[in-house]
Amino acid sequence: MPTHIRASNGDVAPNVLLPGDPDRAQYIAETFFDGPERYTDYRRMEGYTGTYRGLRVSVQATGMGCPSAAIMVEELITLGARNLLRIGTCGTIQPSIELGDLIVVTGACALNGLTTALVGVEGFAPVANHELVSAAESAARVKAMRRHLGVVATMDLFYDPRLELVENLRKYGVLALEMEASAVLTLGSRPGLRAGCLLTVSDLIASKTRATPQAIRAGVDDMVEVALGALLSLPSD
Repeated sequence: MPTHIRASNGDVAPNVLLPGDPDRAQYIAETFFDGPERYTDYRRMEGYTGTYRGLRVSVQATGMGCPSAAIMVEELITLGARNLLRIGTCGTIQPSIELGDLIVVTGACALNGLTTALVGVEGFAPVANHELVSAAESAARVKAMRRHLGVVATMDLFYDPRLELVENLRKYGVLALEMEASAVLTLGSRPGLRAGCLLTVSDLIASKTRATPQAIRAGVDDMVEVALGALLSLPSD
């Protein structure tokens, strides 16, 4: 049994959704899964396994930031997870992107200490698994969602005072800022694994505008349906 995810082999499905928020993990399991069963709640890191249209799938909260997410992902892998899909919210830095839009992440600028520590070099920029990216984009197209494919920046600081850095990221096409994607993508880049990331835009950073809780909930619901649709359509190994 891992240290933090108090579960046994067989409790976690090969397909895992990774929200940061424990309450969101519970909501996803109860709303979208058939027969959800909780396999861990240690330190409030809620984890559930159920089925979606016959596919066995888990949802595991990661907490906030790369260090917490890395612990969860490492332990999930030891428990049999193979397709790891972060689903979260983000703040966009691009004026063409609107609240509630979906971002299908293709890669992450690793502006955080955890990713550098993992790979041993600065500047490593992990990419999402191309099969997951393609499956998610197709699922979003079926739902006719406003969507954007591209690179995000994974930060250590939520309240980051470096305005010049943010402006440079915007200028070179980075779509949004968030706090966990590079850890998930880096750990999920090892052989035999797939890792990806979907984000709902909850904040417009330039105008300091945040979506209403109802709008965030609607965007998250759509994102979860896209994520589950993507997992369903992955080629079998």
